[in-house]
Amino acid sequence: MHKFTHLHLHTQYSILDGATKIPNLMEKAKEYGMEAVAITDHGNMFGVKEFFNVTKKAGIKPIIGCEVYVAPRSRTLREKVQGEKNNYHLIILAKNKIGYHNLMKLVSYAWIDGFYYKPRIDKQILREYSEGLIVSSACLGGEIPQKILKNDIDAAEKIALEFKEIFGDDFYLELMRHPTGNPERDAKVYDQQVIVNQKLIEIAKKLNIKYIATNDVHFLNKEDAEAHDILICLNTKKDYNDPKRMRYTGQEYFKSPEEMAELFADLPEALENTQEIVEKIEDYDINAKEPIMPYFEIPKQFKDDFEYLQHLTYEGAKERWGENFKDEIKERVDFELETIKRMGFPGYFLIVWDFIKAARDMGISVGPGRGSAAGSAVAYCLKITDIDPIKYDLLFERFLNPDRISMPDIDIDFDEDGRDKILEWVAKKYGEKRVAHIVTMGTMATKMAIRDVARVLGIPLSEADRLAKMVPDKAKNFKNAYELSEEFKKERENASGMIEKMLQYAETLEGSARQTGIHACGTIIGRDDLENYVPLLKVKDAKLFVTQYEGKYVEDIGLLKMDFLGLRTLSIIQDALENIYYSTGEKIDIDKIPLDDKKTFELFGHGYTTGVFQFESDGMKKHLKALQPNRFEDLIAMNALYRPGPMDYIDDFIARKHGKKKIEYFLPEMEEHLAETYGITVYQEQVMLLSRKLAGFTRGQADTLRKAMGKKKKDLIDMIKPLFIEGCEKIIFQKIKPKKFGQTGKLSLLTLSINRTLPATLISHIKRDTSKLIIPLNLWRL
Repeated sequence: MHKFTHLHLHTQYSILDGATKIPNLMEKAKEYGMEAVAITDHGNMFGVKEFFNVTKKAGIKPIIGCEVYVAPRSRTLREKVQGEKNNYHLIILAKNKIGYHNLMKLVSYAWIDGFYYKPRIDKQILREYSEGLIVSSACLGGEIPQKILKNDIDAAEKIALEFKEIFGDDFYLELMRHPTGNPERDAKVYDQQVIVNQKLIEIAKKLNIKYIATNDVHFLNKEDAEAHDILICLNTKKDYNDPKRMRYTGQEYFKSPEEMAELFADLPEALENTQEIVEKIEDYDINAKEPIMPYFEIPKQFKDDFEYLQHLTYEGAKERWGENFKDEIKERVDFELETIKRMGFPGYFLIVWDFIKAARDMGISVGPGRGSAAGSAVAYCLKITDIDPIKYDLLFERFLNPDRISMPDIDIDFDEDGRDKILEWVAKKYGEKRVAHIVTMGTMATKMAIRDVARVLGIPLSEADRLAKMVPDKAKNFKNAYELSEEFKKERENASGMIEKMLQYAETLEGSARQTGIHACGTIIGRDDLENYVPLLKVKDAKLFVTQYEGKYVEDIGLLKMDFLGLRTLSIIQDALENIYYSTGEKIDIDKIPLDDKKTFELFGHGYTTGVFQFESDGMKKHLKALQPNRFEDLIAMNALYRPGPMDYIDDFIARKHGKKKIEYFLPEMEEHLAETYGITVYQEQVMLLSRKLAGFTRGQADTLRKAMGKKKKDLIDMIKPLFIEGCEKIIFQKIKPKKFGQTGKLSLLTLSINRTLPATLISHIKRDTSKLIIPLNLWRL
C-alpha cells in the first residue's frame, strides 16, 4: 500500500468554492486507509470544529490548517501595488496546541485589520506567530510560484529562504499536477504547474528544502467536478455556458494514495514527505476541559465570587418571600447555591445579574424570563427572572443538571432598542475583543439548490419554480422529498436532458455552505481576548466581532454563551406605558400587574389576542374561545400544548376543564403533579417530578430523562430505560396486586399506563421472563 496524506484540502466551508462535505470526506479517507487528513479552507476556520469532531470520531488524525492570503507588503495597506497581486496563497498547518492558537490569531487578525478584498496576513505577523506552525508554498497562487511564472527565479529563491529562516525544517515547497488530457485546458493550469514544479525542485535542492505532493482538493469524487463547476458559477455570478468564466481542471478531487503514487511515480519522496508532516503533528485537543469564565470584580469585603453571590441571593430572597421565608425555600436556595458553586458558575450568575441590573438602571425593558432558567430560585432572587419557580413547580435541575457539568444557558429579552445599548455596555465593561456575536452558516436547502442550479444552467425560472414547489415544505433533503412526494419522485425518475443534470447537480450541492450570517441573539463573553480561544471575523455594519465557530461548538471550547434577544413585545408594552403616562399622568409598574384580572381573561376567551406573543395565531384563538380560560395556569398550559405532538391533546384538556370528560389518574400518587393540568401531562417538569416519585430518580436522572425525550436521544433512552423500570418495580409494583392472565399460576401481563393520554413513542413492551412482568411504560413523551 502507498502512504499519502492530503495536506491541501478545501471543504464546503471554502464558501462557494469547496464542495467537500466533512462526514463524506471521513468515509472516503477511511475507505482509502488514510491515517490523517488536513483541512485548509480559504482564509477561514469555519469548518475546523466540525472537522475536528468528525475526524476524532472516525479515528483519523485531524490536521488543522488554513490556506491564508498574504499581502505583498503590509496587511494594513488598502491599495494595489504595481506589478503585484493583492494577495498570495500560503498553506499553514498547526502541528501542536501552540500552533493552533497561533493559527487562530493569524486568521483573526487577517479579518480584523487585514481585510482588502480578502482577509490578509503579512510576513511581519507571520514571524510573530510562527511557533508551532508548518507552512508550504501553496498552489500557483502562491508567492513563490508567481515569481517563477514571471521568470524571476532570484526573487523566488529569496522568498523561499525567508520562509526557511522563519520556519526552518517546517517549511515545504508544494508540487501539484492536474493533467486533464485536454490541450486547451492543460495550457491554463497543468502546463504552468510543470514549469513551476521544475523550478521548485531545483530551488529545493539548492536551498535544502523538502517538497511535498498535494492535489488542491475542492470536491470529493471525480464525478463531482461538474457540480463543483456549478458552485464556481454561483460564486462568480456567471452562467455555465459563459466561455470566459473561471474553470477548474476537474482533477481537484480527493485522490487515493494509489492515484497520487501514479501521478508522482518519478518523485516518491514527495509523497513520503507528507507522512513526515503527519508524524510532526501532535495529538492535541482543541476542546476545553472546563468552562472559561470571565473575571467578575467583586467588592473587597467578600472573599470570593461565591460569597458575594450568596449574599446577593439571600438579600433577594428576603425581598421576594419576606424576612422569614420558609425552610423549604431556604433548602431550595441552598441546594441551588451549592450546585452552582460545585459546577464553578458563581461568576456566571454575577455577570448576568450585573448587566440586567445595568439594563434596568438605563431604562431598558427586561423580560420576565424564559426557558429553563425560569426554574432557578437563585435567578429569581437576583431578579434575573421574575417568575417564582417554587410557586409554579419549576425545576432547577432542568437548568443545571447536578449530575453533569454543562454550561448554563440563559435567554434574556430586552426591548428592541435596548438590546443594542446593553450589548454596547457589556462590550465596554469587558473589552471589545472579549465580546462577540456568533456566526451562522447559511446552507443550500433543497428548494434553493434547485433554483440556484437551474439559474446557472439557464433553465427557465418557471420550470425551476415548478420543480421547487414539488418539494414538500417539511422535507429535510432530496431523499426525504422523494419519499414524501410521489410526484417529485416520478419527476426525478423520468427526467432527461438538462432537468436530469440539474437535479443531479442540485442533489450533490445540497447542504453546501452558501453564505455566513450572524446569530440573532447569541453572544460570547470571554475571559481574555477571544482570538485566544476562537477565530474571529469582522462583518460590515456589525458593532461587535463575530466568532468563526457556530453556536453549537462554542460550549465545547469552554466559552460563555448568552442569548440577548430583542423582543418587539417589550417595545410595544414600553410604548403603551409611556402613552398611558402622557395621557393620564399615571405611572404603571408592569411587573406588579395582577395575574387574575377578569377582564383580561375575557379578552383571551374571545380570542382578542392579536399582537400577544405566542397567542395571536388563528389556531390558538380558536382553542382559546373553546377553553374560556379563567386562571393564569390555563394560559400557561395552552401555550405548552400548542405545538406539534401535544397539540393532539388540546381538545381533551378543554373537555376535562369543563367537566365534559372525567379527570382520571392511573395511580393516586400522580394527582399531586397532574391535578393542575386536569390529569394530562403537559410539561417536561411534570415528567421529571413523576419519574422522581414513581421510579425514585435523582434530580439529575430526571433531567437526563427529560433531555432524552425532548431531544429524541436514543442512546440516553437506552441508558436510562432499565433504571426507570427497576425504580418503578421497587416503588410502584409493590403497591399493586398484579392480575393473572392466561395459564394458571403465570403472570403474563401487567399494563402500567402511566397516563392514558400519553402516546408511547419509544417503548411498547419491555420483555421479562415468565416469572416477572411484561410492562408497557408510556412515560416517554410529553
